[in-house]
Amino acid sequence: MYGSLLLLHILAATIWTGGHIVLAFAILPRVLRERSPQLLLNFESAYEKIGMPALIVQIITGVMLAYRLLPDVSQWFNTSNPVAYPIMAKLGLLALTAGFAISARFRVIPNLSPANLNLMAWHIVSVTAISILFVVVGVSFRTGWFY
Repeated sequence: MYGSLLLLHILAATIWTGGHIVLAFAILPRVLRERSPQLLLNFESAYEKIGMPALIVQIITGVMLAYRLLPDVSQWFNTSNPVAYPIMAKLGLLALTAGFAISARFRVIPNLSPANLNLMAWHIVSVTAISILFVVVGVSFRTGWFY
């Protein structure tokens, strides 16, 4: 079971993180150069079909993996337990991701225009950095970087 959970988690992470890296480094520069919200919306509509399910898979498998590691959920927030640090980091990164997603969905995208593309770019770069940090923290479960 552990191997299957980890495989699903990593596959979903490759989709989520890889998609955001492509967006930030391949799509976004052209969007900003051409001041074209439509290019961004075209990518987003295609990517969302696999990106959002990947994020959901990551959340479900991440919670299950954390539970396998620390079955007492109250220990996930126990700062005297070093294994809790990467779990808390992952949950914090998830909260940041949710915050940016809500802001983008309800504040930026409904009013997306050439005039506010820089605000959307800031959201994209931030979520990309957060997604890379998710991977770094995930690797730390095996390397012990954070405990």
